[in-house]
Amino acid sequence: MKLTDYLRPEYIETGIAEQTKEALIDRMIRIAARNPKMQNIEEVRTAILEREKILSTGVGNSWAVPHAKTNAVDSLILAFGVTAEPVDFHSLDGNPVRLILLMVRRECETRLGLSLLSRASKILNSETVRNALLQAKNRKEVYDILSAEAHVFEESLAR
Repeated sequence: MKLTDYLRPEYIETGIAEQTKEALIDRMIRIAARNPKMQNIEEVRTAILEREKILSTGVGNSWAVPHAKTNAVDSLILAFGVTAEPVDFHSLDGNPVRLILLMVRRECETRLGLSLLSRASKILNSETVRNALLQAKNRKEVYDILSAEAHVFEESLAR
């Protein structure tokens, strides 16, 4: 399974103008809500914010992965965003973020969620990939970059 099995161009935005962590999370939830698999946006918002209270999901290297488990979705949902300017996300490395991958999964999808988080981490920890995503001009370019990197990653697993 690849990130792009769950992430479509319509769930990607570039040039996001939100300037606070809370506003950025809310924007990402609204982007994810375009997916018909989301059944209750308020329950998703509550789950994401509760998870964020435990420990910031700003993992470092200018990206964050807010995520939660809730049965307010029919199955796993992803959304991806690129901000116009760096946003203070209280990241583990203390640096602001520009790239954000939001994941919402059902309670029973633990294995799938962990697998996709691992794949996302491998891809987004690449400085080359991050720089390409930051230079992307639209959602299709972001999708194409993520799709190509997911394909390369899956091929490396097959070896």
